[in-house]
Formats: sequence, structure tokens, C-alpha cells
Amino acid sequence: MSFEPGPVRAAHRFDEAALERYLRANMAGFEPPLGVQQFGGGQSNPTFLLVAGGKRYVLRKKPPGVLLKSAHQVDREFRIMKALSATDVPVPRMHVLCMDESVIGTAFYVMDFLEGRIFRDPQLPGIAPTERAAIYDSMNDVLARLHKVDYAGAGLGDYGKAGNYFDRQIARWITQYRAAQTDQIAEMEQLIAWMPAHIPPDDSVTIAHGDYRLENTVFHPTEPQLIAVLDWELSTIGHPLADLAYNCMGYHVMNPRQGGLVGLDYAATGIPSEQDYVERYCRRVGRAKIENWSFYLSFSVFRLASISQGVYKRGLDGNASSESAATLGNSCRFLAEHAWRLANSEK
Repeated sequence: MSFEPGPVRAAHRFDEAALERYLRANMAGFEPPLGVQQFGGGQSNPTFLLVAGGKRYVLRKKPPGVLLKSAHQVDREFRIMKALSATDVPVPRMHVLCMDESVIGTAFYVMDFLEGRIFRDPQLPGIAPTERAAIYDSMNDVLARLHKVDYAGAGLGDYGKAGNYFDRQIARWITQYRAAQTDQIAEMEQLIAWMPAHIPPDDSVTIAHGDYRLENTVFHPTEPQLIAVLDWELSTIGHPLADLAYNCMGYHVMNPRQGGLVGLDYAATGIPSEQDYVERYCRRVGRAKIENWSFYLSFSVFRLASISQGVYKRGLDGNASSESAATLGNSCRFLAEHAWRLANSEK
């Protein structure tokens, strides 16, 4: 979720009076009148700032229009954050989930707004090297904590299928890509053929966030401490190395809009090298050396390529969360080229 809120965009307007009536009847502590603004940034589930009774909340809803099957499941986001509130993984306090589409047109949930910092640029400009190091270490620590959660004990035993994560995920993202495909991309076709045949034997099972990166976390306003993990839409019972590799993509791919960590002087910046970051995570979870690292990286970039194609298609159809979505036409090709290079980087 990002950054400064502004007016609700035309494509995402809803009946604010109906929302106020619903919250007054269903949310403890809610006090009208209600004010609504929309956050920019995220490409998936539209996100809004609610102000009522001197308090601030965040509303996440499905986007309008025809949606891909299994996408935008705000009920899953609500469920996992509610469950993790009883663990040492920091998440916002959840208030109410509404699956009745007659209220504002789509399902939605409301959670606390947290005062803090969201870092868009992974190079953390303007921050001292010692604080950069601490920020990355806190992000690493929280990911390790997530992967050590007893998901069955947290009430998430049926949150996803245990085992064969990559078989299922590769099939899912191929299907999603085909549903949103607008062009022929040779590298996507090569990846679609290559990935199912190169799945590593490691079949570890943990909660997987699915989109774990610096921008999807909130840090303390003044301290280098991660206080909340956001954007759980892609979470499931999955493979921990999928999360770790996704978290390390910036070491390999420079995002056209947000940059990355390729070629940095890590010692000078305070940002850990990929090797240091991965080794620190492994120590925290008690894992030995990771085999087939290039597969996990390639899969992560391939999946992001499929997601970006879906965002682009929604932009063409006029129902994406961000107004910039329709400009992402080249992102899928760009990412597929990187994913294919990574797939061939370790023989």
C-alpha cells in the first residue's frame, strides 16, 4: 500500500454512505462521519484510507470488472493477517471482513492504519548505511519468523495444499498468463516448457507470503524496525525458498520504475550482498546451503512476468487499480527475458 492518499479515482468510486451504514452496524468502535480517500501505488486490490471518529483505518477491496479466477481474494488476506496476529509476525489489527457485494459492489475488509515508513526504493536513498543495514536485517528476520510459524497451530492448516508447491504454482501462473496473453513472447514459451522439468527435490512447506519485498512492509516512523507486513493477496501454504528468492530478485533485476540492487557497493551502502542476506536467513531458520538457487530466482521472475501481464490486460480493460497499469505492456517481455537468463545461469 502506498503512499500519500488522494481523491477516489473514478473507476473505483463506491457508495460511501452504504459503507458508513455497514461499519456503524458491524465494526466495534466505529464512529461516523466517514471520510474516504484512495492510496496510489498498488496494482491489484484498490486500497483506501478511512477517517472516522478521529481514527484512521485502511479498506482493501476487490477491483471492479471481470476478474481472473482465484485472483483478488481479499478474504484470504483478512484471514491470514487475523491468524498471524497471534504470532510474532507483525501485521495490522484486522477489524471486519465483508463478503456481501451489495454493500459497496465488491468484497472488502477494514484494518488499522499504521503510522510508519514505506520504502519504495530498495536502495534506501537518504538513509545512513548503518540504518540501511538494520532495515534489511529486520526484513530478513521477519521473513524467517514467518517461515517458522506453525501454520496448522495458527489455524491455517487448510489455507493451502502442503507439498508440490512449484508444480501447482507453475501450472497456476501459466494459466493466468494464457488468460491475459496479448502477445507472443518467446522467452515465456521457453520458460513454460523448461520450469516443470526442473523443479528441485526440496519440498519444504511453510506459510509463503508470495509478494515479500521492502515496499510491502511498514517500518517504525523513526527506528529501523519492521512493524507490519502488508499485501498478503498471494499468500498460501507454500515453499519458503519461493519467498526468499522473490525477496532477492532486486539483486538480479533492475525494476524500470523502482530500481534494484544490481551492482551496488554493498559495503559502502550498508545493504547486504545477496550471499550475506541469504546466509543470514539460513542461519535464522536452521537451513544448510541452498541447492538450485537459480531455479528459485527464475521461477520468481517468471511469476512476476505473468502477474505483470495480468495487470497490463486489466489496464487495457479499464479496471486496474493503478492508472499506470496500461503502460506496463513491455514489463512481461522484460521480466521473461531476465527469467530465462537466470534459468540458464547455473548448469
